[in-house]
Amino acid sequence: PSAFAQDADAGQRVFNQCRACHTVDQGGRSGVGPNLYGVFDRRAGAVEGFRYSAALRAKAEGGLIWDEATMRAYLTNPKAVIPAGSMAFAGLRNEQQMNDLIAYLRRATGAK
Repeated sequence: PSAFAQDADAGQRVFNQCRACHTVDQGGRSGVGPNLYGVFDRRAGAVEGFRYSAALRAKAEGGLIWDEATMRAYLTNPKAVIPAGSMAFAGLRNEQQMNDLIAYLRRATGAK
C-alpha cells in the first residue's frame, strides 16, 4: 500500500494521455488499444475482436491476469512486462500519478 492518497479525479486527468488509444466505458469501442472496461482481474488478451500483439497473446496464454500489481508494473514500464508488445506508452514514473490513475481506472472500469 502506498503512503500517497488516491484521487480518482486527478487520475482521470492522468488517463487523458491514455485516451488516444483506450476507452473505459462499458460496451465501449476499442481503438488502437483495447477497451479497458472490466480490466481488473481479467485475463490478458480477452477483449473480443481486438487484435493483440503476438507478444501479449503469448503472455495471455502463459496466464497473465490484469490484477493491480500487474497493472502497476505494466503502466510503469510496459516493455518490462511484455518486452515485444506494441504499447507505445513509455511508462508512468510518478507514484502519485500512478496511484491516482489506478483509482480512476478502478472507478471507471467497474472494478470491485
